[in-house]
Amino acid sequence: MSERSDDGVPQRGRGYRKGPVLLRGTQIPGQTTDQRLLRGGEPADWVHADPWRVMRIQSEFVEGFGALAEVGPAVSVFGSARTKPDHPDFALAEEVGRRLVEHGYAVITGGGPGIMEAANKGAAEAGGVSVGLGIELPFEQGMNEFVNLGVNFRYFFARKTMFVKYAQGFIVMPGGFGTFDELFEALTLVQTHKVTGFPIALVGKDYWSGLLDWLRTAVLDRGMIGEADIELLHLTENAEDAVEYVRERGAELAAAEQEAVTDLAEDASAAAAADPA
Repeated sequence: MSERSDDGVPQRGRGYRKGPVLLRGTQIPGQTTDQRLLRGGEPADWVHADPWRVMRIQSEFVEGFGALAEVGPAVSVFGSARTKPDHPDFALAEEVGRRLVEHGYAVITGGGPGIMEAANKGAAEAGGVSVGLGIELPFEQGMNEFVNLGVNFRYFFARKTMFVKYAQGFIVMPGGFGTFDELFEALTLVQTHKVTGFPIALVGKDYWSGLLDWLRTAVLDRGMIGEADIELLHLTENAEDAVEYVRERGAELAAAEQEAVTDLAEDASAAAAADPA
């Protein structure tokens, strides 16, 4: 997502995006739009005093839908903003982006540095659509140079909707809290059938194996999840397998969905024929 120094202090990036406005230096506010929206203890009169807040939220969805509606088949790639260009994970994410484009997918990332930049780089250099969904942060690093379709958001929830709505699958590289948040949100949406199922591939066995072991023991043993829930995650070590899994599993899920739609239509038609009144 964004970088912080080793002592946890936010680092100023190339500019702070507040919707279409770019701010730098002393013009950067101390709070984000999300902070102000979610801050507790405010009087209820903010609804009347700041009616444009609701309009801004609505506009984020409208602008996001408008910008991404014609992207076509796409895969969202998540991972750490802290990954350096000389790290093996960077080269791996680059290969993921390139392979996705070769199979006809656009690549969607958070638009920042690290893994996001690597996946965007692989996609752009392969001649594909390289999407970046930026977010307003005081220490935002700015949209990386390999994004050829970028959308900046004030609100995390609007941005996260775009990651899910326009993706046929997720490929998750090693990352921190932001990556975990995106992974588990996608996983929860699939598990609870709030979205049509889509494939989720985890890349990096040494990084993700501990998490999967914990899910299979502490979480599963307590009955917090079912065995089938763990099967929603595919663990792999290389870009080729991750992309092939997303492609093949995505095709299977799409075929199953189409079959279900056809069955429902046939049932409705049969019911109407049986009761013409």
